[in-house]
Amino acid sequence: MNKILLAAVFTLSFASSALGQPNMEPCGPAAHLSEAYSGNVAADSRCFELRMYTAEPAVNGAGGIDNLHQRFREEEVAIFEKHGADVVAVWQRLDNANTLVWMLAYRDRAHRQEVWTAFAADPAWHALREKYAVPLSAEAYMMSATDYSKLK
Repeated sequence: MNKILLAAVFTLSFASSALGQPNMEPCGPAAHLSEAYSGNVAADSRCFELRMYTAEPAVNGAGGIDNLHQRFREEEVAIFEKHGADVVAVWQRLDNANTLVWMLAYRDRAHRQEVWTAFAADPAWHALREKYAVPLSAEAYMMSATDYSKLK
């Protein structure tokens, strides 16, 4: 799967803001995009979101990258999937031990908003976040697959 992801070429459809949250430009199928982006995007592309979370170092056993991984391992991925996201993969960055990278896929931008709204309201997420409180910084990138990408 990693080879496919590394070989896949995506068209960047926005720049992330200082808070790591994507702006509200469309993503997904070519028909949802402006002319500037749609020419190289697949008609059947999903909306992909690549997120990088860099955890602050653990303090007295609280926080840190290990607790972030445990939060994902224990339930965070499952909560996103319960609300309709496809968690494509989760990685440990090898050039920064404190950074977890993950990719989600949605039908389109509207579906992304539905998923995140439901996730944010889920009591299981609130309990998990309290159990594994991890101060972190986030970067997020929204992408649509090119018309020649294997991963759509």
